[in-house]
Amino acid sequence: MFQQSTQHVASYYAHTCADRLVNRTALEGEQNTDVLIIGAGFSGLHTALRLAQAGKRVTLLEASRVAWAASGRNGGQAILGWSCDMPPLEAALGHERARRLWDGMRWAAKELRQLPERHGFDCDYRPGHLWTSVMPRRVSLLTEWQHEASHKWGHDGLRFIERAQLPEWVASDRYQAGLYDPEGGHLNPLKLALGLAAAIEKAGGVIHEQSKALKYREDENGYVVTTDRGRIRADVLVLACNAYLDRLDPQLASCVLPVGTYQVATAPMSEAQATALLPGNVCVTDNQFVLDYFRRTPDNRLLFGGGCTYLGGMPKDIAGATRPCLERVFPQLKGIELEFAWGGHIDLTLKRTPDIGRRGDLYWLQGYSGHGVLPTLAGARAVSDAILGQPDELALYQGLTNGSFPGGKYMAAPLEAIGKAWYRLRDSI
Repeated sequence: MFQQSTQHVASYYAHTCADRLVNRTALEGEQNTDVLIIGAGFSGLHTALRLAQAGKRVTLLEASRVAWAASGRNGGQAILGWSCDMPPLEAALGHERARRLWDGMRWAAKELRQLPERHGFDCDYRPGHLWTSVMPRRVSLLTEWQHEASHKWGHDGLRFIERAQLPEWVASDRYQAGLYDPEGGHLNPLKLALGLAAAIEKAGGVIHEQSKALKYREDENGYVVTTDRGRIRADVLVLACNAYLDRLDPQLASCVLPVGTYQVATAPMSEAQATALLPGNVCVTDNQFVLDYFRRTPDNRLLFGGGCTYLGGMPKDIAGATRPCLERVFPQLKGIELEFAWGGHIDLTLKRTPDIGRRGDLYWLQGYSGHGVLPTLAGARAVSDAILGQPDELALYQGLTNGSFPGGKYMAAPLEAIGKAWYRLRDSI
């Protein structure tokens, strides 16, 4: 597995949160808790907060720092839906049960807007998501989803944006049309995670950083987890490690493939220049297989990403690899300084469906496939409700099957990379 550093990467988000980062103590000695959650990313944080507020003794173990991995590095797009879109969910669950999952996603979008105010923190949330089409033949994907969302899933607020209207949204000639979702939005993910962590501790939860879980075992009273400096016993164990599950649970780890992604943040622009790029201050994605995504920040930068690597590493020069894509979308930014460039790993499943489930009192959340800001919250509600005795929503997720990647430990990534090369070629034709 990838080298685990002990501090946040030098991202734009870490730069904005320098005065908010709190060093939390490592686990030492013997401890007991009701619920132990391994991984202090969005999945673990949302689950912990809901359980702590319900009166459970909750402890989080984090190998590095709160939101050290994808939760603190991602593009910050809070977009409704899952990476797989709805057809695989409907095929697996039927329309009625898939509709319940979709309703949970809309709940998560609303809940995410309310969490900062409820708990007294700011995460730079801004409303609005614009889904665009680069190719004329893919404009139909926008209109088809608009119709399906309204007629099948009860999501009737989507607005189609014709090409002639696009300059009111994004200053780029690359796009043929767009679909605006007012329930989506964008935010600073590290600020969100740190706000959640503070709320957990206020509610009585405990977070230990620099406490990598080395192994766990089941006993007659629950689970025992060992770190290099301590051991903790819990009635309930939640694995929220995503791309970093690795040897802790090989069976679950075989169902996700770590994929590298990366993005950049420009130097600050003038307010007029930043506003001209994205007049509505919405986040933007496209419907290419290897998509671009971008948004404005409160200090008038452009945050732009979209590259990915299936073989585990990162480009040596992330800024150099990303610049052509950025300047393809915004040629008016040719030569602009890229002040921050960073990457991380997301956890793909074979079908791109989420992998959220349980075995007895062991629960797990993983497999968001690069689309996790809202799905982590929806999944955390399902898991926390099940722990509190209400398993109905978790049962929906358990109706989705996520098998192991073909090729095993050493060939899964190369085989996936070969398959995805075909889709990249289709994007370029």
